[in-house]
Amino acid sequence: MLRRRVIPCLDVSAGRVVKGVNFVNLRDCGEPVAAAARYARQGADEICWLNITAGDESWRALLDQVERAAVEVDVPVTVGGGVIEERQVRDLLAAGADKVSVNTAALQRPALVSECAGAHGSQCIVVAIDAKRNGTGWRAFTGGGRVATETDAVAWAAAAVARGAGELLVTSMDADGTGRGYDLDLLKAVLAAVDVPVIASGGAAGPDHIAEALAIGCSAALAASIFHDGTFTVAEVKRTCTSRGLPMR
Repeated sequence: MLRRRVIPCLDVSAGRVVKGVNFVNLRDCGEPVAAAARYARQGADEICWLNITAGDESWRALLDQVERAAVEVDVPVTVGGGVIEERQVRDLLAAGADKVSVNTAALQRPALVSECAGAHGSQCIVVAIDAKRNGTGWRAFTGGGRVATETDAVAWAAAAVARGAGELLVTSMDADGTGRGYDLDLLKAVLAAVDVPVIASGGAAGPDHIAEALAIGCSAALAASIFHDGTFTVAEVKRTCTSRGLPMR
């Protein structure tokens, strides 16, 4: 059985880590490279760095921060936000990112996934999906959760994998920042539709929620608030998961 991963998430805006509830009401949570290094020391398996307002920010400033993180952080780092073409994936990987996450541009032009996977390999291409309940299903959103689409999130997950995505980062917008736990129904639906690793995101209030997501088959669980606020450390989360019989890294 593949060992499960715990991934602290850094939502970055204007060069600072921020966190909100349901993708709004953002509050400052510190400097991203320092936060990434702190979580790596706690035993994080990876770091996920998402520029949630990337379209308004300097690409060069982002690459500079990623280069710093590559030197100071000794675990894999996935970087995403504002990636609209394969050249940017190349730039991020050259700066030191281990994987690159694509979201809005991939949904708007699915061929982007194929282009990036073809150029760099599926293993470093993560498709992020922001999903919100829509009747009995879930609708995919773009623009950092600000723009609704008519695309079914589960169908898009399957299509993204068919185009070469090596991993999916699935965030429940309904659960994000609420502390009520992940949307397990959403995660189960995506897991049933794809055969690549799925990262659970949105809603974790503690180790029990993370263990729940890993127990249903997610390869990794992502969390932000519990780590930013110091409520739990990565090591504490892993101990709880191990006590549940989950194979952890």
